[in-house]
Amino acid sequence: MPAPLAAQKLARRLGLFDATMLVMNGIIGAGIFINPYVVAKQVHTSALILGAWLLGGVIAIAGAFIYAELAQLLPEVGGQYAYLREAYSPLIAFLYGWVLLLVIQTGGMAAVTITFAKYFLEVTHAAAPVWLAALVSIGALTLLNCLGVRSGGSVQSGLMVIKVVAIAVFVVLGLGYIKNTNLSFHTILDRPLDGWLMSAFGGAMAPVLFAYAGWQTASFVAGELKRPERDLPRGLLLGVGGVVLIYMAVNFVCLRALGPAGLAATETPASTVMRIALGDAGGRLIAVAIAISALGFLSQGILTAPRVYFAMAEDGLFFRGMAWVHPVTRVPVFAIVLQSVWTIVILLSGTYEQILNYVVAMDFIFFGLSASCLFVLRKRQASPVKSRVPGHPFTTVMFCLACAAIVGNTIYRYPANTWIGIAILLSGIPVYYVWRRRASA
Repeated sequence: MPAPLAAQKLARRLGLFDATMLVMNGIIGAGIFINPYVVAKQVHTSALILGAWLLGGVIAIAGAFIYAELAQLLPEVGGQYAYLREAYSPLIAFLYGWVLLLVIQTGGMAAVTITFAKYFLEVTHAAAPVWLAALVSIGALTLLNCLGVRSGGSVQSGLMVIKVVAIAVFVVLGLGYIKNTNLSFHTILDRPLDGWLMSAFGGAMAPVLFAYAGWQTASFVAGELKRPERDLPRGLLLGVGGVVLIYMAVNFVCLRALGPAGLAATETPASTVMRIALGDAGGRLIAVAIAISALGFLSQGILTAPRVYFAMAEDGLFFRGMAWVHPVTRVPVFAIVLQSVWTIVILLSGTYEQILNYVVAMDFIFFGLSASCLFVLRKRQASPVKSRVPGHPFTTVMFCLACAAIVGNTIYRYPANTWIGIAILLSGIPVYYVWRRRASA
């Protein structure tokens, strides 16, 4: 069977280590240094807080197993886009790419870029406006990724290694320098096990699952992995497993230092912990860690997501120029630049905070849809693959239901924002038919 056109054009220069770092960088942004307090505001005991993060990790690992099998069934450039296209229709795949470009990827990248710029200026004391530092960071990473997937992959892998070291230092210092412990498991539930508690736990799961999201973006570069059928499944499982351990360790340290009530009372728990441990030096150290974490997430997004727009153009559903690959660097330069330009537009317009309110529902709609592709693609597969989802179809159904629950909870809690996101999604339908007519003309 001949390789897809996209795979023939793009250079296969990434290995297992790159795939694992892509998975971890796609998940770990600046949120893990902040989100623990959001969870602690919903549930108020150490057991429930850690339980929410552990359950989120289990769901994330279930998703990683599903995507690992999908990666073997269909190791094509665009990953999630390709799964939706082959299992359902080009329209569904196009709508995913549409919201990915307009809100999911670019809105998130704009917010993370601002986070990086603020902490970078805080650490360096540089006399520059936040917007300028943000533009320079996007521009530099865009240039690096246009120079080739190897250079882009090396940068994001290096940033991920530094990020892991920084988090490890946070955990070690938090455990070593803070002697008093506020962690207690004497009280499991602080209120009766009723509907109100279940609703609160569901509210806690929303930021947890959002913090774990992002492993799917590694699938976008399947066409540039040397052995995608082997390295992408392994990278997904190793990467998600590593993130679960990191998240549990960070939350354990925060709870040990602050306790549930103290954790809920501070919007910057990691900074508070480090100031308790090392004073002002600890605050500066965590600012460096957050800046590196944000930059790594941004680097990963610039490397991966443009491959979806590239695949859309290859299918005749987007500007043909987005499918152009530089003959020397072998990367989709125009697709990379387009995403960065739109990110800058959102950043300068100041609308990224509103866009983030639309992202959760859109993201989890396509998480669930993509996972359900496994049922369709399995039926079409002539021979079994090596990485099978444990407990399928039960575990796959449970993952899809978890995604549906997150979407339902988001609609219930933030109806106006969610319906705006759905309106943006539906606006892609007439655009799809315009592009399809152009392609067939």
